[in-house]
Amino acid sequence: MASRKLRCIVCGRVFYEGQGVKIVAGGHELVFHSKSCALKFLRSLLLYIDQKELERAVKNALKEFEERLKELEEASKKRIEKVY
Repeated sequence: MASRKLRCIVCGRVFYEGQGVKIVAGGHELVFHSKSCALKFLRSLLLYIDQKELERAVKNALKEFEERLKELEEASKKRIEKVY
């Protein structure tokens, strides 16, 4: 069974479904042949977002990742304590 061919929206390279990076956002399916193309697109996208909305989004994302790191650190401490 043949896989569906996709075209990178940044560089135009054609690749098969299952390869590359796919992001569904804003009601659109965005396909990129590599993470570098995805990053180029996201950098460009940031320029078009309202500054206040961007600041709020960055703050929320930072909070989310900081909480994850704290949880990982706590789990690591618990594992170390169990060893002793």
